[in-house]
Amino acid sequence: MALYAIADTHLSFGTNKPMDSFPGWKDYVSRIEKNWNKLVEENDTVVIAGDISWAMNFDELKKDFEFINNLNGEKIIVKGNHDYWWNTLSKMNAFVEENGFSTIKFLFNNSYDFKDFSICGSRGWYFDSEEAHDEKILNREVGRLRRSIESANSDEKIVFLHYPPITTASKCEEILSLLKEKGIKKCYYGHLHGDAAKYAINETVDEISFELISCDKLGFMPKLIIK
Repeated sequence: MALYAIADTHLSFGTNKPMDSFPGWKDYVSRIEKNWNKLVEENDTVVIAGDISWAMNFDELKKDFEFINNLNGEKIIVKGNHDYWWNTLSKMNAFVEENGFSTIKFLFNNSYDFKDFSICGSRGWYFDSEEAHDEKILNREVGRLRRSIESANSDEKIVFLHYPPITTASKCEEILSLLKEKGIKKCYYGHLHGDAAKYAINETVDEISFELISCDKLGFMPKLIIK
């Protein structure tokens, strides 16, 4: 039983927005499927840290979730900035139940136990503006991450975010302060693609290990987190 993670699958079975036209993304869906099922076994768990699908609603999302549900293992999903289909937890749980997507769960104001660890997370936020709207969103995301961490049963917690809390060019002090306050030692994030990945932090900062797990940067292969 192992834990894996990946971010930014950007599926579009129910919409017409494939990523194949971007450099390095050719045949990305088939590459995800092949690599995933070769590596991940049925009793494993995979965290998908945001930007799951280009769908705008549940109708457009259905085929993407069928694809995810049929991949090996259990999946725990975090919201990304492009997941416009995201809804209340009760509505999302009803959607997966009604459609028989039994391998999919949501990480949203909650946490999940895995061996001696707890899986925590939220979308996070880039806070590079003084606009009140951005500050409101940031405060909400910090609150969601706090609730997730505080709901955890294990002393050791692994945090998964969509937005990077720190890059070589900027940092989100509010989220970083929360990670330090709660004693988080490992944080994985997505969002950065292509040339933007040059800003990624893949090292330990203030005793927290940060690592980018966006799909293209992993070669469309889920990353082993816990064996």
